Amino acid sequence: MAAKANRTRKAKAPDGKEGQFRPLLWIRRWTFRLVGGFAVLTLLFVTMFSWVNPPTTPYMFSEGRRLDGLTREWVSMEEIAPVMARAAVAAEDANFCRHWGLDLTAIRAAMSEGGQRGGSTISQQVVKNVFLWHGRSYTRKALEAMLTPVMEAIWTKRRILEVYLNVAEFDEGVFGVEAAAQHYYGISALDLSATQAGLLAALLPSPKTRSASNPSGYMRERGQQIVDGAATIERDGRAACFEATSG
Repeated sequence: MAAKANRTRKAKAPDGKEGQFRPLLWIRRWTFRLVGGFAVLTLLFVTMFSWVNPPTTPYMFSEGRRLDGLTREWVSMEEIAPVMARAAVAAEDANFCRHWGLDLTAIRAAMSEGGQRGGSTISQQVVKNVFLWHGRSYTRKALEAMLTPVMEAIWTKRRILEVYLNVAEFDEGVFGVEAAAQHYYGISALDLSATQAGLLAALLPSPKTRSASNPSGYMRERGQQIVDGAATIERDGRAACFEATSG
């Protein structure tokens, strides 16, 4: 019996290292656990926000602290003028209904122009605003590229656009299209005209340096281009994925 027990101990620790701390093994195990935990938690939040409205975003939280408050009011897609939804898509991501979150054509075009134009889709902007942080970094862009297809697989296009219109910044401290419509025009988002929608959409690349209530010549021209683009995507079917269907 004693000999058998001795052989068992030797089989468990042939090098005499049983119970010895192995830092590389410990690091590897905890790395896998942390990555796995992060993936599960992220999937949980992505799934939850497909039907629960995000209470805030990292950027809104930081801006709220800096400005000591924000102006924001969440509205559903049914409470937003359809022309506003089309204007936002025409301005920021005309092929929104035709890609799976990443527009490779737009990304290649942005790279060929040395980063002078944006290549991010509306879906990528939602991922950045809701789940990540602002700022240029390879880490954030890599996470954004990984999370965007996941969100696209779980959320509808209509939901993606609804969240986008409710978390986008339209002026300093003014977030969401309802707050923007009231801030600039004193009306609700549902009552926006095509011209007003075009001007609000023209703000999106640089909301802190542009005004929709006192637009410059460039803003008026850009706004009209967006209005024309919104009409075009309605005619050619590129708005079908987020437009309300009857019956």
